[in-house]
Amino acid sequence: MEQVTMTPEERAEFEAYRAEKEKKAAEAARKRARVEYAELVDAEVIKAVEELESLSQQIKATKEKVYNSFTAVLDMKSEVIGIPKDNQRSHTFTTSDSRCRIILGVHTVDGYRDTVEDGIAMVKNYIESLAKDETTKALVAAVLRLLSRDATGQIKASRVLQLRKMADEVGDEKFSEGVRIIEESYQPTVTVSIHAAQAGCDGCCKDTTKKRFSQRINRESPY
Repeated sequence: MEQVTMTPEERAEFEAYRAEKEKKAAEAARKRARVEYAELVDAEVIKAVEELESLSQQIKATKEKVYNSFTAVLDMKSEVIGIPKDNQRSHTFTTSDSRCRIILGVHTVDGYRDTVEDGIAMVKNYIESLAKDETTKALVAAVLRLLSRDATGQIKASRVLQLRKMADEVGDEKFSEGVRIIEESYQPTVTVSIHAAQAGCDGCCKDTTKKRFSQRINRESPY
């Protein structure tokens, strides 16, 4: 094999060329690895989301089945005990041998469609136009308090009921229309929680199948 003799300058140029080539090869390898990583993430995320969505639908169906199966139980409980049903309460049901227990809770969270802002604006425009003396200023302050939002940014349904009563007493069409828009915008969220517990072999009740579910359920306006 013929040997090639290089001058120091040629040797330095060759070493620089080889280093640059190795650098580019390493960069290309890292780029391929990043692409492969991104493709792997995409595939696994899509796969996981599809599986979780399927599980979510199964849980939703099971929750609805359990919740609906207790409708008759809640009706009878109300009749037997003699108290009205309260959708904000939690109900605990235990088997006669105390080995199994179900805790069923329903909680309604006030919420509104975006049209509520139109109703609020209409009510405020009317009310603020009345602030001419101490009496009307007090009315304005009372109405604005009823329109104030809670920590979650919502208006309490109970306050809207008070606002309706006030509008009926005042008898102004603009005031009443604004309140009516607020009422029609009402869209609450109902959260249903279900806890299932089963007694252990030692006779002490311990949670072995504990589930908590939440779901948005359409509910008719109370107004």
